[in-house]
Amino acid sequence: MIKSCDFSSIHKDIKDQLKQVANRVIDGNWFILGKEVEQFELEYARYCGVKYCIGVNSGLDALFLILKALNIGCNDEVIVPAHTFIASWLAVSYAGAKPVPVEPDIQTYNINPQIIEYKITKNTKAIMVVHLYGLPANMDEIKQVAEAYNLVVIEDAAQAHGARYKTQTVGSIGDAAGFSFYPVKNLGALGDGGAVTTNDYKLALKVRALRNYGAEKKYHCSDKGFNSRLDEMQAAFLRIKLEYLNKWNQDRQQIAAYYTNNIDNKKYVLPSEIQDVQHVYHQYVIRIKNKKREDVQNILSDGGVQTIIHYPIPPHLTEAYADLGFKKGVFPITEEIADTCISLPIYNGLEIDKIKKVVEVLNA
Repeated sequence: MIKSCDFSSIHKDIKDQLKQVANRVIDGNWFILGKEVEQFELEYARYCGVKYCIGVNSGLDALFLILKALNIGCNDEVIVPAHTFIASWLAVSYAGAKPVPVEPDIQTYNINPQIIEYKITKNTKAIMVVHLYGLPANMDEIKQVAEAYNLVVIEDAAQAHGARYKTQTVGSIGDAAGFSFYPVKNLGALGDGGAVTTNDYKLALKVRALRNYGAEKKYHCSDKGFNSRLDEMQAAFLRIKLEYLNKWNQDRQQIAAYYTNNIDNKKYVLPSEIQDVQHVYHQYVIRIKNKKREDVQNILSDGGVQTIIHYPIPPHLTEAYADLGFKKGVFPITEEIADTCISLPIYNGLEIDKIKKVVEVLNA
């Protein structure tokens, strides 16, 4: 079976390095907020092209802590993509604010900046942008809307480590960004992890305190904070992996290019290529035109190809958000994507014969 995701190749290549840094952390006998986290924060800030990086324990917490640091909460509204993983919405809810969904562009699957303005009210405080599947959103148009209405722009970059929008790396374009280092990400830890990136000194200072019980200095708590810290071991692993991220992203781009150039079946809609934007293909997502997704998945499975659906139930149709009162049909583009998309196998170390097999089964 050709797996949809497999870590074995990259971890085999760097296993000795991972063991060395694990031993370094163990021998150092310092496991929370030590030198490994400090160094990773410096290195990842440099990689993203920002002044500050703050390691936290997940991508969800990264987004939530940004909102808390910005004092966004009760009675406030945050624009979010209708088509996204539910964590984008949950961060807003955790902060006490209301997520206000906006439909995606059917070509890119990212939030459509041309309709954001229609959802802005006097309570709107921020636009949360998701660079979905590794493709940066249309940041120029989004920032124009934000500036016109004095709104903060928050990047959910959980799937887009190293992706570039024109001359900038994601995580450096908005007012702040949240990253996830969940193991399947392009830059994945060997457990949970996340980070906030920003050029805003005051915001960075606030997030740094909030992640550690609200204390800028031990026992001196200026806020009712949280326990949301990237631990030393995961930071050490991420420092090793960060050295390989550009190479791994290039590998994914090559796999994606092979799919795009060789899948030749009019039943499928392939990912869009956007000028001046560097897609890092956290996922390679196609859509089935005739909506017979289950049939295609079964054929792929019978041919030895495992696939995943990202995401079969849009947030607005989950029980978790039933209180918002959205009914089926209210976001037709989001629902169209949810009903027709399939994520093909794409991961570092996916061999060419397996890539060709996926294409062969699809074309047949």
